[in-house]
Amino acid sequence: MTAGAPPRVLVAGIGNIFLGDDGFGPETLRAVSAEPLPDGVRAVDYGIRGMHLAYDLLDGWDGLVLVDAVPDRGAPGAVRAFEVDRENPQAAPRLDAHAMDPSSVFASLAALGGTLPRTVVVGCQVRDVGEGMGLSEPVSRAVPEAVGTVRAVLAGFGAGVGAEG
Repeated sequence: MTAGAPPRVLVAGIGNIFLGDDGFGPETLRAVSAEPLPDGVRAVDYGIRGMHLAYDLLDGWDGLVLVDAVPDRGAPGAVRAFEVDRENPQAAPRLDAHAMDPSSVFASLAALGGTLPRTVVVGCQVRDVGEGMGLSEPVSRAVPEAVGTVRAVLAGFGAGVGAEG
């Protein structure tokens, strides 16, 4: 990051929209992108394209915010944010219900010679990841909270909230 320049932060929505609540990441990304993002912030819906995310992380980001559905972490619709240990990213809990787990992305990034930037996961506990489109009611109700959490994480990275971008 150049002195005086805003941090470069990638907000990555991951998940499979064809597996119910696993579409939480892409749905939240749509809502995050509905309002202007701070300078230096880029929001991308990666879906299930983990290798694409690994390659994009080679571009020297200051931070990464992963938005994903999480299994077995509380009541359906519960949103929580946690930081990934950059020294041991493979120790990150398995988050996915769709086979593109962040640990695989982190391993791919390392194999490509990249370094994981400071990474925060914004996750939502799923209710149903069976075949079908659309979020369950509790997960759908959690999207606005998740948007607020993403914005708060961006502010924690030093990215101005609500700035023109």
